[in-house]
Amino acid sequence: MKKLIKKYKEIILYIFFGMLTTIVNFVIYFIMNALLGEDMYLVSNVIAWIGAVAFAYVTNKIWVFESKSRESKTLLREIGEFVSARLLSLGIEETGLYIFVDLLKFSTFSFSFLRLTITGDVIAKVIMQVIVVTLNYIFSKFIIFKK
Repeated sequence: MKKLIKKYKEIILYIFFGMLTTIVNFVIYFIMNALLGEDMYLVSNVIAWIGAVAFAYVTNKIWVFESKSRESKTLLREIGEFVSARLLSLGIEETGLYIFVDLLKFSTFSFSFLRLTITGDVIAKVIMQVIVVTLNYIFSKFIIFKK
């Protein structure tokens, strides 16, 4: 079992911190939606993205990819590449949300489960999060924190 954990440690940590990042993203998204209104879902998503990216950079650098570099040149490169990759995935997520919510009218869908109502924009966000998390791992592993 220890061999298996050691072999897949990076992926396990990425999934763990990715789940925490997703929670950070959703909490901020729900708070902003409550404050700004549901019609401002794209703005809420951008604000949630900023908080999640800051959290993800720190956790990815320190615990997932164990980047030890503290040189300002390397830090600036990592941060620049990290933010650039996340901007690309944000664009993909925003486009996907727009397609699902506005074009495919997911906003008209909702269902209740154990007193919890799940709306179409949340379903769309979950779908897009799966896509974005996968892309972000690829960017981080092979470009940003490559060893």
